[in-house]
Amino acid sequence: MLSGRISELEYLNQNYDRKDSQALVIYGQKHIGKTALTKEFVEDKPSYYYLAKPCSEREQVYQWGLQLKAEGLAETDFPDFPDIFQSICGNSGSKKVIIIDEFQNIVKANGTFMQDLVHFLHSEEKRCNVTVLLCSSAVGWIENSMIDKIGDIAYELSGLLKIRELSFIDIVHRFPNFRIEECVEAYAILGGIPGLWNQFDDRLTIRQNICKNVLNPDCFLFDEGQRMVADQLREMSVYNTILASIAAGNHKLNDMYLHTEFSRAKISVYLKNLMELELVEKVFSYDAVEKDSVQKGVYRIVNPFVDFYFTYMYPYMSALQTLSSEEYYNEYIYPGFKKYVAGYFKQVCRQHLEKLNGRGRLPFRFVSSGEWVGKEGNIDVIAQDAEGKTLVALCNWEKPMMTYEDYEWVLTCAKKARINADYIYLYTASGFDEKLNLEAKVKSNLKLIQISDM
Repeated sequence: MLSGRISELEYLNQNYDRKDSQALVIYGQKHIGKTALTKEFVEDKPSYYYLAKPCSEREQVYQWGLQLKAEGLAETDFPDFPDIFQSICGNSGSKKVIIIDEFQNIVKANGTFMQDLVHFLHSEEKRCNVTVLLCSSAVGWIENSMIDKIGDIAYELSGLLKIRELSFIDIVHRFPNFRIEECVEAYAILGGIPGLWNQFDDRLTIRQNICKNVLNPDCFLFDEGQRMVADQLREMSVYNTILASIAAGNHKLNDMYLHTEFSRAKISVYLKNLMELELVEKVFSYDAVEKDSVQKGVYRIVNPFVDFYFTYMYPYMSALQTLSSEEYYNEYIYPGFKKYVAGYFKQVCRQHLEKLNGRGRLPFRFVSSGEWVGKEGNIDVIAQDAEGKTLVALCNWEKPMMTYEDYEWVLTCAKKARINADYIYLYTASGFDEKLNLEAKVKSNLKLIQISDM
């Protein structure tokens, strides 16, 4: 069974088991695991795969025709789409899965493809029932433009399945030889994108993996941070400038304006495009907290590898070309890497709380959660139930020990946010000082969690 994708496989199999033909859209960002999922799904089923090219309509059918001829399924150089579907369907009579990968390349160049497909699915002349999987890595196009492009044909789709990033616990299972701390560091670089995980080796340290598999100009990941942005965007000079500005610590719109000297209106438009592609997010403080003491909304690079690329590689390309990988790591990555990872450790802690919440292992079951981005300090997690009971959490990655002063600090932040912290969870990658351990023994609402216990 494909790790981390059990519910997605069940969903696909439920649709396949239906008696009629149907078409489903499967989409998700590049390297998220769409191909691995569909391969697992069709392992015991008759299937056909075609990768659509970004080209004209005529070239598309020509290329598809070449593939069909090579597979012995057709002889025409320029078949139309109904003929292509019939050729793939064959004469077996058994239900078949047709996978059309990056199907948006066809739809953008052809106005009738989806109509032809739907007509084929409903046609009494087709030789077998089929499940058509329309796959795409163009997340922004699927969510913001596809419906306008295909119109009422959208009602004929049996479903849309978004393939999301895997969780931290999945990366722990994927790299059994990494220490738990190394898994957090790997997650901070690669995120929950399994296609990138394949580039790391858990027989090496994280430092060795970065030097060998990221900083090496001959390796796949060296340019991938730029490709993940460039594949779906134009005007890369503008997008690179904005992403580099955010990575440099300019998280507010005015900060980016001062850094780039682009107009605020221009920056906002480009940020919107980056958010649609799930490369950037805008973070607001939790709705229930005091508004006067919070940041009004900050922007962050949400894709970990793009974040790593623009933090540690893009600004220092000259040095990357002249220094050895080890020299570069020591000078440009090592000094700030612990602080960089700290931001992703907060995500790991949030996922742990969500897991405990789903299993009913918290003092109450929360229905909403977020964070408080204060002008003077943050609360990493705020979670509330329907009655207003509140849990707050603080996550420590950088400090060698979490102290009683950290506990007092989170209480101070909660007071500034004007929230009543019914329960306080403190997470650390190291340990807790004696006074904090004693406090936890007498305070039933204070929970101390070390990374080894997660």
